Amino acid sequence: MRELKLKKCNNCGALVKVIEDCHCKCSINCCDEIMSDVTPNSVDAASEKHVPEFSVNDGVTFVKVNHVMDEDHYIEWIALVNDDVEIVHYFKPGDVCEVAFEYDEGTIYSYCNKHGLWSAVIK
Repeated sequence: MRELKLKKCNNCGALVKVIEDCHCKCSINCCDEIMSDVTPNSVDAASEKHVPEFSVNDGVTFVKVNHVMDEDHYIEWIALVNDDVEIVHYFKPGDVCEVAFEYDEGTIYSYCNKHGLWSAVIK
């Protein structure tokens, strides 16, 4: 199963989706430094929820993240990734953090502007 690969700048916070990673020692740089790999978390340990919750019914995956959607702390996007597709739904503060995808397999990712990347696998 294909995974979402992201890199983040530790200085300015830029987030980059990697289609093909660098195969030499130079890597991908921002602010004159090598960008860090972003590894998804999959276990919530705080009162805020980040791991996407989902249910599948007739080939449709319903996803929600029970998270605050405040101006300074919110889920920026939810994505579904599998071998064939990558679908991203973007949110803004005040939105309800729910989306439906017409696929029933893959990995669901959510991205919190403060706490980074989270994932759940649809089995």
